[in-house]
Amino acid sequence: MADGDGLGEAATAAASPTAPAPGMSPPLGWRERLRAGLAGTGASLWFVAGLGLLYALRVPLRLCENLAAVTVFLNSLTPKFYVALTGTSSLISGLIFIFEWWYFHKHGTSFIEQVSVNHLRPLMGGTESSISDPGSPSSSKESETNRQNLSECKVWRNPLNLFRGAEYRRYTWVTGKEPLTYYDMNLSAQDHQTFFTCDTDFLRPSDTVMQKAWRERNPPARIKAAYQALELNNDCATAYVLLAEEEATTIVDAERLFKQALKAGETIYRRSQQCQHQSPQHEAQLRRDTNVLVYIKRRLAMCARKLGRIREAVKIMRDLMKEFPPLTMLNIHENLLESLLELQAYADVQAVLAKYDDISLPKSAAICYTAALLKTRTVSDKFSPETASRRGLSTAEINAVEAIHRAVEFNPHVPKYLLEMKSLILPPEHILKRGDSEAIAYAFFHLQHWKRIEGALNLLQCTWEGTFHHVSVYPKKELPFFIHFTAGLCSSTAMIALLTHQFPEIMGVFAKAVNLVSKQHFLQCIIPKYSKLKEMKTDSKERRQAKRLLIPGTELY
Repeated sequence: MADGDGLGEAATAAASPTAPAPGMSPPLGWRERLRAGLAGTGASLWFVAGLGLLYALRVPLRLCENLAAVTVFLNSLTPKFYVALTGTSSLISGLIFIFEWWYFHKHGTSFIEQVSVNHLRPLMGGTESSISDPGSPSSSKESETNRQNLSECKVWRNPLNLFRGAEYRRYTWVTGKEPLTYYDMNLSAQDHQTFFTCDTDFLRPSDTVMQKAWRERNPPARIKAAYQALELNNDCATAYVLLAEEEATTIVDAERLFKQALKAGETIYRRSQQCQHQSPQHEAQLRRDTNVLVYIKRRLAMCARKLGRIREAVKIMRDLMKEFPPLTMLNIHENLLESLLELQAYADVQAVLAKYDDISLPKSAAICYTAALLKTRTVSDKFSPETASRRGLSTAEINAVEAIHRAVEFNPHVPKYLLEMKSLILPPEHILKRGDSEAIAYAFFHLQHWKRIEGALNLLQCTWEGTFHHVSVYPKKELPFFIHFTAGLCSSTAMIALLTHQFPEIMGVFAKAVNLVSKQHFLQCIIPKYSKLKEMKTDSKERRQAKRLLIPGTELY
């Protein structure tokens, strides 16, 4: 069965009496119904009913006898039990603390927090996006709200992120180190599931396999799943996308796979356009196919840019921005700015900035620093700090300095990378707006454009050093000494308590030995000084001073 016929069979099944009608949500399970009941106004009634049921069953369940037995048991416990309980709980708490500290240093997040948010919160009645149907009106409102609140998001996808197989993995082959963090790859996995999947994927075997592939953490497992999807359907565009991103070892191979993905993606997109008004499920699939097509074209443009075909890349990006203007969240204009700067088409760069450097749109380092670069370009070749201090700044120089001020105020981390005061590393797949990661991603691709304009970096350095102070790198993962000290003290105290409970005789001998060593130290160090003190004259000044320093509050007679 071809994958393209899945929606037709779904429509036929939806018309049957046993299937829900189009546009209606699927029946909820008992967990969802229980959560909905508890979350409503009847929660208090459920609580009162539970108390009443417990009171009615107090005799069959022998609650009074069990309560009395528990009371007798608690009264019979000895102090040793509480000592053991305290030691055991301290040990467990210390081990959990040490594990949390190690996990935070390695992954940059809390393990307990991840478990609470991802697993416990849904069971306790937290909101789950997977419960609502993407085709329902409620999910459409939620997606519209998400698009409106996109500017408030702190972590953004890096529009210039590298290819995992052709670029990131080559770094791993050379250095043996992973260039991406677990947190960064986890965010990318969430993006892939959002862009490349929808609720109708279960109707097509290849898309079902790809749903599992995007959730896989092991790269070989994802690549293997992509090949399985291609065996089921040779026109599976998302499978080609995964292979181009992760298996291709060169940009040429990645471009070849993306071209195959484009051919399959265009066919699926045209088919979805013809069926988009049949049901909400078809509309959801059209949104998914649109995302896939835009992503493929954008990555093809980046392949052309990396292979030196810059004009071709610019044309693809311009066509994308005209054909799909609502998809500004992909920040295609930032790719276009970088390509136009490579062509030194500064007039075209200014035209793009005039459209996207607006107060209603979210700012970025690429927009702010590119605007500063254009204004710096007009004065940088003749700028001299000595001359400017004597005659003052001209109007063009004031505009350039103000543009640099605006850019540095948006992200003060960028100048250190542009001035090569800090070493560049490979940019991450996600960036923190106004953070160090955004500065790395911008400087990695735009440093050459600043170097090409004579005097631009000189003007940037003079303006930055004369105006702004030292800025710390954010975020920092270093923990203060107090946390390390507390972890060690908690662990050692718990260990001593546990050993005392398990081996009281051995710990008693150890305590006596420590006491004996301390007494011997007292006899060897303190008593000779005490004897020398007694030989002094009774009313001498040295005797009174030594008495205060040596043994405060002690009588010598």
